[in-house]
Amino acid sequence: MGIDPGTANLGFGVVKVEGGQMAALDGGAIETPSDQPIEKRLAHIHATLTDLIAWHQPVALAIEDLYFGKNVGSAMKVGQASGVALLAAAQGGVSCFAYTPQAIKTAVCGSGNAAKRQVQKMVATLLGLSETPRPDHAADALAVAICHGGTAGRRDAIATAAAVDPSVRVVG
Repeated sequence: MGIDPGTANLGFGVVKVEGGQMAALDGGAIETPSDQPIEKRLAHIHATLTDLIAWHQPVALAIEDLYFGKNVGSAMKVGQASGVALLAAAQGGVSCFAYTPQAIKTAVCGSGNAAKRQVQKMVATLLGLSETPRPDHAADALAVAICHGGTAGRRDAIATAAAVDPSVRVVG
C-alpha cells in the first residue's frame, strides 16, 4: 500500500506484486473538509486507513517521505497526516517504509527529476491502466507503492540469490 500524505487529501494506492508484474487493486483519496478542526480531520484519516488496511491486508505500507519546503505550516500538516498513517499501519501489524520524492520518481520514471505528469503517465503504463489514475493523489500513492514493490522485489531477489550463492552480497 502506498501513501501520498496530506490532511486535505491523503492519497492511497494498493498494488499487488507477483513475480515481475504489478497490478493496481485500489486507489483513491481520503478527503477532509478544511473547515473541520485538525484533530477531527486526522481522526477521519486514521479511521479510513484502518478500514482500508483491514480490508486489503497489505504486507507493507510505503509512504512518501516528508519534503520540507518553505511553508512550515504545510509541512507540519503533512507530517501529522504521515504520523496518523504510520500509526494505522502499526496498529494493523503492517511494516512501514519511507521513500523520498526523488527515489519514487527514479523508481517509476528512471529519473529523480521527472515531472509530476510524467510520473502519473508512467504509473498508468507500469500498471497496465488505460488512463492516468484519478485523483492525482491516488496516482502519486500508486507511484509510492510501485517504488516499494520494485525495491522489495529486488531485495527479495538478492536475498534469494545470496542464500543460493554465498558470493552474492546483500547490501542495505
